[in-house]
Amino acid sequence: MERTRENKMGTMPVNRLLITMSLPMMISMLVQALYNVVDSIFVSRINENALTAVSLAFPIQTLMIAVAGGTCVGINAVLSKALGEKEQERADHTAVTGIVLMAVSYVLFLLVGLFATRAFYLSQTDDVQIVEFGVQYLSIACSCSFGLFAQFVFERLLQSTGRTFYIMITQGTGAIINIILDPIFIFGLFGVPKMGVAGAAVATVTGQTIAGTIALVINFKKNEDIHIRFKGFRLEQEIVGMIYKIGVPSMIMQAIGSVMTYGMNLILISFTPTATAVFGVYFKLQSFIFMPVFGLNNGLVPILAYNYGAGRRDRFIQAMKCAILYAVCIMVIGVVIFQTIPAVLLGFFEASDEMLRIGVPALRIICISFLPAAFGIVCGTAFQALGNAVYSMLVSIARQLVVLLPAAYLLALSGEVTYVWWAFPIAEVMSLAMTVIFLIRVNSRVIRHIGEETKERPGADAAS
Repeated sequence: MERTRENKMGTMPVNRLLITMSLPMMISMLVQALYNVVDSIFVSRINENALTAVSLAFPIQTLMIAVAGGTCVGINAVLSKALGEKEQERADHTAVTGIVLMAVSYVLFLLVGLFATRAFYLSQTDDVQIVEFGVQYLSIACSCSFGLFAQFVFERLLQSTGRTFYIMITQGTGAIINIILDPIFIFGLFGVPKMGVAGAAVATVTGQTIAGTIALVINFKKNEDIHIRFKGFRLEQEIVGMIYKIGVPSMIMQAIGSVMTYGMNLILISFTPTATAVFGVYFKLQSFIFMPVFGLNNGLVPILAYNYGAGRRDRFIQAMKCAILYAVCIMVIGVVIFQTIPAVLLGFFEASDEMLRIGVPALRIICISFLPAAFGIVCGTAFQALGNAVYSMLVSIARQLVVLLPAAYLLALSGEVTYVWWAFPIAEVMSLAMTVIFLIRVNSRVIRHIGEETKERPGADAAS
């Protein structure tokens, strides 16, 4: 009877399954990318200092996403694997544990928002207007980040059980609300007080809170594969440990991005604040290319974790191959766009002549790194699903801290900001080599033995 109700991740044809799981995520993440860009487009209408202030906030925002996203990677992998192994009680307990861990994470960033934002900005610039704009924006984004953490955890619970269509609804709703509220709050339309940069933050957290609330309701009403019950709940060290064993490397990986962004901001602002604004605009624009790939990967994680738990090596490998093909195709499109119309892209942000002078070569140079990144991102997802996320962490550390930042610093010594952008493709080629080495190792030690582990598991369980 249990077999007839097996989750679709173990039965549906792999290519169709990957598309079914990923397409809603890709669409919703494209919408997310759109509202991130719209935020900056509206802020740029205030002045370039406002755009720079929002760009300088990116390291802390990245850190929030790192903590939320990394924790959810662990939740996702542990929960999906439990479902694949038909361990319902462990799956339910993992879901509730994840919610508690995300609540604790929010409290940490509430403290950052209340006490640390001004010191953060003063460590990067002494421009009074940039600092004031930044404190207004970031203090709201951090202090009211409960919506972001709720959205992450409840959407990932839907993702873990294959209900990615609902995520498209929640993320799309939140993004649309943000886009609508941005000009209203920033410029004071329809009788609403004019808030300026703070209005962009208020619009963002409002969208996140509404999306998180919708995701919570859908989990209780539509997610039949897990049961969220807090009565009698106690944190189990084993489950927390499993979540963070997988999630912390991913968290560190993304947090390293925060460190890298902070370091790059310091390097670039030594040339001119405009260079920092260009860097911020680049991150907004590249999200249109990378977000669909991350959406693809978000659909891929539960497929890999489920079939790993179910001992289906053939489905695991096929899903990886399909994901790599789709990721490369998306990145090719990105390279073509960035190479052919960089001035048009920058024009959306009220780019001055100076911003165009710095930004056009920047976009053309950095996009060279897109293609090797496609392969690395998918392989990193496989490492995480197999519980070997430390490999992804090592690649990320090497790329962003060991290679990219030192290379950018050395290239900056030339006195020409254009040379600094070459640090990105240099770092990506190095990370590609490391990824290939780790993939060969994981394949020989884990992937080729997936089915064998399943056969041995009953005996091992009995022995224990």
